[in-house]
Amino acid sequence: MTYTGHVTSAGPSQVRQLDGLTIRKASVGSMDNNAYLLTCTATGDQLLIDAADDLPRLQQLIAEGTGELSAILTTHRHADHTRALTGLAQATGATTLAGEYDADYLPMAPDRRLRHGEQITLGEQQLHITHLRGHTPGAIAVTWTAPNGQAHLFSGDSLFPGGPGKTSTPEDFAQLMDDLETRLFDVLDDATWVYPGHGDDTTLGAERPHLPQWRERGW
Repeated sequence: MTYTGHVTSAGPSQVRQLDGLTIRKASVGSMDNNAYLLTCTATGDQLLIDAADDLPRLQQLIAEGTGELSAILTTHRHADHTRALTGLAQATGATTLAGEYDADYLPMAPDRRLRHGEQITLGEQQLHITHLRGHTPGAIAVTWTAPNGQAHLFSGDSLFPGGPGKTSTPEDFAQLMDDLETRLFDVLDDATWVYPGHGDDTTLGAERPHLPQWRERGW
């Protein structure tokens, strides 16, 4: 199956086989939340990004990989991204991770609180953590760089095709735009593939020309 990044709630997963990592994308729940299963191809270690909803579907997703789960990473505190967190953590015994400033607002305290610039290990792969303030105070994104140099960015609800994630105040919007520009667009190149918390994928190259427009419209 050719990877397109388009999934529907409770529908089949999309699978992307890369050198060193396999990415599986599924949509769960009534808000079409994306959940991503990352599998180190060398060791079989697996990490799930956002245990959003529908515990049985997430367990099926894990089984589509190696069947075991090493860790669960939560991108931010909002309930639609955490409804299955406690159940999945209890069922699998996986280590739980979240940004340090959202950690106290999750259904369960994470085993590890992640800071901006940290690296986490998944088997033989390294994942980079970026703190993106604005959608929530402690939202984080995860970046993995393939051996060919292409970056793969899991942005949670901070960046979507067509704009940044929702913010509550003009100050939050300005902060999120500042972080997106300085911590993502100024650091990663146009080939960077973006896997958002809802909906289809995009690339930084597709979104970069629109940054001034986003600033001007204020959302």
